[in-house]
Amino acid sequence: MPEPFGKKSFDDAKKAVAALQGLYDRNTKFLRDSFAALAAGGDESKRYRAFYPEIGVTTNSFTQIDSRQAYGHMPTPGHFSTTITQPVLFERYLVEQLRLIMRNHGVPVTVSESTTPIPLHFAFLEGTHVDGAAAERIKRPIRDLFDVPDLDGTDDQIANGTFEVAFGEPRPLAPFTAQRIDYSLHRMTHYTATSPQHFQNFVLFTNYQFYIDEFVARARAQMAEGGHGYAEFVEPGNVVTKAGQSAPSEGVAAPRLPQMPAYHMKKPNHGGITMVNIGVGPSNAKTITDHIAVLRPHAWLMLGHCAGLRNTQALGDYVLAHAYVREDHVLDDDLPVWVPIPPLAEIQVALQEAVAEVTGLSGYDLKRIMRTGTVATIDNRNWELRDQRGPVQRLSQSRAIALDMESATIAANGFRFRVPYGTLLCVSDKPLHGELKLPGMATEFYKRQVAQHLTIGIKAMEKLAEMPMERLHSRKLRSFSETAFQ
Repeated sequence: MPEPFGKKSFDDAKKAVAALQGLYDRNTKFLRDSFAALAAGGDESKRYRAFYPEIGVTTNSFTQIDSRQAYGHMPTPGHFSTTITQPVLFERYLVEQLRLIMRNHGVPVTVSESTTPIPLHFAFLEGTHVDGAAAERIKRPIRDLFDVPDLDGTDDQIANGTFEVAFGEPRPLAPFTAQRIDYSLHRMTHYTATSPQHFQNFVLFTNYQFYIDEFVARARAQMAEGGHGYAEFVEPGNVVTKAGQSAPSEGVAAPRLPQMPAYHMKKPNHGGITMVNIGVGPSNAKTITDHIAVLRPHAWLMLGHCAGLRNTQALGDYVLAHAYVREDHVLDDDLPVWVPIPPLAEIQVALQEAVAEVTGLSGYDLKRIMRTGTVATIDNRNWELRDQRGPVQRLSQSRAIALDMESATIAANGFRFRVPYGTLLCVSDKPLHGELKLPGMATEFYKRQVAQHLTIGIKAMEKLAEMPMERLHSRKLRSFSETAFQ
């Protein structure tokens, strides 16, 4: 192991994060160097281990903290800690969280080594290629020599509210542990073909490639025209086009698109917009939001197509979800269906204002093209082929006005992970009323509607970005005993 790292106390958030970075860099380098030495024929009689950094804070008073803010304070006296990974990626976030804790409680924070080993797999720098031949030169199993990812310590018990603190153990300071974050950062790269460092704090999800095509065309045009407030546009393969340029200057295009490609319109401090094509189905929706949540984004929205369930709706109308019927089932074990997923006023207002501004309609006239109501999400795309009496009765009793396969999953995971969420869908067919798009109509429909829908989504995100974060991250998503970190 590396030399022991003594616990250090800090009353300056930036200095504390710098110490975390130094310790993390030292320990991960030790593991990389040890692996390289073994691959070159080094001593296989030893086991190699290094630990994640840890941040801790202790309070001893029940003094009432300003409760208007949803985070930045501990719920009770005691010792709280969390393991930390990739402090450079999370630098701004960590500094802000620690600054709030120090201000609200008037106590220092400590930096030390945790008792959680860093898995070898998570110690390699992003983009590192490990030659298979080098690994084969190590005769003993890797697990005999290094720590590997441990699924027993990679779960969502803290976020789910099911974590039980053992007697004498510290309480969690953050919703995710370092190993859980590392796991998601690696999966994020795999699924989206872009680096986690490019993800922005405002995320759009869609279930149609048409939206991505429009987003890409718009982003490239903006870059060529100087950026319009955005600094870079990043595509799969970490292909970077900078503001003022008409062609990429970095990266290599992915030879084939990944499962859920991501595109990023970047602003300083991750203040821009990321858009992800999650494809069809609740499984994909859960998978990608499970991972993006570790980046602690400020908001995510679903923009996509849906089935309109009311005869008064027309193709191209918008649906602003204010409630969800959850028949997606992928979150049943994490968030029971009896848990309500409430609408968030900040998101709802931003979306409605964006629709009004883009369409030029307001007040009573806006009702002609947009309906607010319940969205049902199911896990069976071909539900029409089964006996319809059951599903149709449930949809009617729930007052649902639209049906899709992703929106409730994204909203529910936003609720679960305390990420502000919202949904604005576009009616693309009306299966209960026999109104389907004829050949040729589909193409025209998508050309006409996607551009406007995407413009609304981007405008809504820009409105949210202008909002004070303490207002956007409201107390509505916080449970009885919350972590101090947002």
